Amino acid sequence: TLLSDWCATHGVVLIADEVQTGFCRTGDWFASEHEGIVPDLVTTAKALGGGLPLAALTGRAEIMDAPVVGGLGGTFGGNPISCAAALAAIGMMRAQDLAGRARQIGTTLSARLGHLATIHPQIGEVRGRGAMMAVEIVRPDGSKTPDAALTKAVLAGCARRGLLMLGCGTYGNVIRMLPPLVISDDLLEEAMDILAEAFAEAV
Repeated sequence: TLLSDWCATHGVVLIADEVQTGFCRTGDWFASEHEGIVPDLVTTAKALGGGLPLAALTGRAEIMDAPVVGGLGGTFGGNPISCAAALAAIGMMRAQDLAGRARQIGTTLSARLGHLATIHPQIGEVRGRGAMMAVEIVRPDGSKTPDAALTKAVLAGCARRGLLMLGCGTYGNVIRMLPPLVISDDLLEEAMDILAEAFAEAV
């Protein structure tokens, strides 16, 4: 890509933040793989620890070996229980092909959210990969002006129906979806049904 080529040409370290996107979330082990990028450094956490506190920095040997002994450290560095949990979690991700499952989830989400966007012009954009998707809520006048109030109303409608969704974005007008990679098809479809009901009620 242009960015990775530019970094290589100018000696700039390319860092991929895979804290949320890493470990199968986007339908591959790491989101940077979708772009064919090999970063100099990769940050990981969240799914890595299988529910226990753990983060990692992985990188090219010449960078990782550069600090002097004792130059890197952390309060939870090398916690053996968290490391054991990480190995077990990675083993389960492989055994259950959770990257493949994330792609299936993404196909369902894209189809359902895309259909919802044809009904409601307030959905300005559907974006994401795999089991990491988002919808941007805007005013339906074609201006693409963020509509935080409608976003809050949709989120509240989902909550009343038992579905917890995350609002985010600079303008508070984005609803993001990061379902568990082990979610059943029925539960995923139920969540999308609830989201559709909440939209219909809010608009």
